[in-house]
Amino acid sequence: MILTVTLNAALDITHRVDRLRPHAAHRVCEVADRAGGKGINVSRVLRAFGHPTLVTGLVGGGTGASVRRDLARAGLAQHLVPVAGETRRTVAVVDARTGDTTTLLEPGPEVLHEEWERFRESFDALLLRAGVVVLSGSLPPGLPEDTYAVLVRDARARGVPALVDTSGPALLAALPAAPALVKPNADELVEATGRSDPRVAAEALRTAGAEAVVASLGPEGLLAVTPQGAWRARPAERLRGNPTGAGDAAVAALAAGLLAGDTWPVRLAEAVALSAAAVAAPLAGSFDPVVHQRLRTRVDVVPLPRETGETPCPS
Repeated sequence: MILTVTLNAALDITHRVDRLRPHAAHRVCEVADRAGGKGINVSRVLRAFGHPTLVTGLVGGGTGASVRRDLARAGLAQHLVPVAGETRRTVAVVDARTGDTTTLLEPGPEVLHEEWERFRESFDALLLRAGVVVLSGSLPPGLPEDTYAVLVRDARARGVPALVDTSGPALLAALPAAPALVKPNADELVEATGRSDPRVAAEALRTAGAEAVVASLGPEGLLAVTPQGAWRARPAERLRGNPTGAGDAAVAALAAGLLAGDTWPVRLAEAVALSAAAVAAPLAGSFDPVVHQRLRTRVDVVPLPRETGETPCPS
């Protein structure tokens, strides 16, 4: 079973408009809302592929109740820990003409110390059933920067590899705990390391403690730096659409590949194809199965030469 952790869950609200114009009123031609947050999106994709998955995290208030109901409707197994604060909402506005998306992200509820302790107790029990744990997304107010580092160590103590998909201080703080994999995007790589070269930046994150680094490079695919070698994986074609859930789809494929023990080229090809298929779907946590099938055997995975010399740790 793949356990996904979403500490800053959300109710994702998506509006589609004919054309998004600054400083103008818009008539919404389509609206959808569903339980969201990066870990929840990962679980949606995993379930669509038939992989056993369980959603955990923190939710509260009326919005949190809506999140629980939507997960139940989707058939996603859940073990969410209640908090007193109100779960956040996110609003995505999709320009139907261009496919571009503008997103507004609320910060989330303040998490109290006793709520966090209840979550850790629950998390430790759930690890007994997990083969891989995915720790995704931002941290809500009240939780320290080393929160994911604590959870990675908890997972390692139970022999469960942890995949971390976050950014900024939370990412840097997680590295010394030696997660099995971290998955920043190109901007997050630069933010974390100050390096503009993705290969150099990824090597820096490995030097700082991550066992493997897979970086999302947008339409250019993925870069992987691992103990077994380094690869670039590129899609056969570029797709227009909603990129919001593309990274989460890639994480789902990487987690499934880690659990199955697939080789890195196999994991990366599946992650690129699934990420592209997510761009072709209207909502995060979804993917276009026809696009996925069309692309999965056409991903170009190329080994890269090994780097020489030491790469300094990010500061």
